[in-house]
Amino acid sequence: MRTLIAVASVAALLAACGDNASSPAEPAVPATDPAPIGEPSDAPATPAPAPAAEGEQGGTDSWREVVSAEDAGNLGRLDQAWRLGRAEAEDKGFASEVEALGPLVDPMAGQAGRLQPAPGTYRCRTIKLGSKAGNTLAYVAYPFFRCSVELTPGGDLILTKTTGSQRTRGLLYPDTDNRLVFVGAQAWGDDERTFPTYGQQTVRDQVGVFERIGAERWRLVIPWPRLESKLEILELVK
Repeated sequence: MRTLIAVASVAALLAACGDNASSPAEPAVPATDPAPIGEPSDAPATPAPAPAAEGEQGGTDSWREVVSAEDAGNLGRLDQAWRLGRAEAEDKGFASEVEALGPLVDPMAGQAGRLQPAPGTYRCRTIKLGSKAGNTLAYVAYPFFRCSVELTPGGDLILTKTTGSQRTRGLLYPDTDNRLVFVGAQAWGDDERTFPTYGQQTVRDQVGVFERIGAERWRLVIPWPRLESKLEILELVK
């Protein structure tokens, strides 16, 4: 991929710079995900990156040249995913849990400037709103796991969730003044040692918007993920 000059230059300056409603017996904050993709523990289950083509994703700095028409359409329906996912979680009895998340679940919380987190390690957790097919909880909040941000010599900014049994890895592409676009794919379970690349297995693909929502706080918002929820949020904090 051609060097993401805008991403690299800003990131280099940041060296200095946190379903389906269930019966009462079902926990809103599970220890594991439904099979086959859970979050069993914070064990070091980090897969190695798959062998990368030039620039990781096809030699372009435009996410529109990389993502499928379906995923581009899902991004276009981001507002709908926010509205329906949050409404379902609240209607199914999780209004207080959702409200307690504050800016993390505010669709308008994205801030301009310092969009790129500095390279390094972060704490991260996943929140899921709404049920995709009516057979999962309408609200799920996982504990914190580990993520990393890497700036490659070629200028690619890579976000990776490195622990847990739902792990994701992908590039952060330039987009607007207050968001980047993430294009990546998931590894599942403790046995997978590599990540698929975007487009290899459609069910693993993840495309979403990446926003800064605080001084050292970001979120990745994935509308209409392939499995489980209507909206998936990955919170990233130092």
